[in-house]
Amino acid sequence: MSEGSLNNIALLIDADNASHHGIDPVLTVLAELGQVNIRRAYGNWAKPALSNWNKITHRYGISPQQQFDLTKGKNATDMAMSIDAIDLLYAGKVDGFGIMSSDSDFTPLVTRLRQDGLIVYGFGSAKAPEAFKTACTRYIDVDQLIRTSESDEGKSGQSIDPELIELLGGAWKAANRDEDGFAALQEVGQIAGNRSSFDVRNHGFKRLSELVRAASDNFKLERRDDKQLYVKRLR
Repeated sequence: MSEGSLNNIALLIDADNASHHGIDPVLTVLAELGQVNIRRAYGNWAKPALSNWNKITHRYGISPQQQFDLTKGKNATDMAMSIDAIDLLYAGKVDGFGIMSSDSDFTPLVTRLRQDGLIVYGFGSAKAPEAFKTACTRYIDVDQLIRTSESDEGKSGQSIDPELIELLGGAWKAANRDEDGFAALQEVGQIAGNRSSFDVRNHGFKRLSELVRAASDNFKLERRDDKQLYVKRLR
């Protein structure tokens, strides 16, 4: 299933391993995919550490799922989330998932969901294990997402990582280009997006066009009569 307008998205939150500060921008990102009709947060709600999550569940329409700590050192939250995700998968009513966690234990779950063609967005820490990041269709650093959502537009003076320039350059080279060397920006973004670690919000931008404009020494961007943006690599 391709990214686009999906009918039903499920957001499953590992409240023990996710910051409540990120819920608003996370829901904003998932809204780009479709309707986030299922919103569940898992944890032992008797813990003082989850009090901030407890305060916002009703505001954001999140259903709290109580998980008692039956055995010390064992996380019942992970198991409950995984069981619910598989139940939703086999019910056939969910088109995509958001997994809000940085826990590598969810890597097999994400892999299984994607095997059935579902879109799975991961939201967590930049320090999350690489295996979990790459298993996701797209993985987004929540801390950077919060900063990006709060920042002003217009980052033309921002330094761009050379590896990011090469990633975009490779995507441009792989895209269909016209005789003048221009490729549709949307196609370039889709090709770059095949790497789950790539999302413009991870680099402090709200849109791909902003990132390309900030890298004006390397890329030229133009809008044509069809109202679409096209990009050409300069060097």
